[in-house]
Amino acid sequence: MAYSDFKLIEVIDSFGLVIHESSGLFANIQEQECSDLLSTILKENVDLAVAISSEKARSEMIISPILLEIRRKFNYEISFFSGVDFTVDSQR
Repeated sequence: MAYSDFKLIEVIDSFGLVIHESSGLFANIQEQECSDLLSTILKENVDLAVAISSEKARSEMIISPILLEIRRKFNYEISFFSGVDFTVDSQR
């Protein structure tokens, strides 16, 4: 299901969920400056990604550069998870 097709209210109804929202979740996290590289990339990409108007464009042109910036800030000690389970069978 594409994110644009996702309807939170349908999931809540289907599974009988209760949403507990809280504000200030990141209130104690110090704000960080973004690099000149990320600023440049976003200045070039955001308008085009919005104009293309697809989830893939937004992911590749906006979200990925931000995640890469976070990875750089953490000295490459974090990685991405695609949602695919890469568990290796050690029995083989």
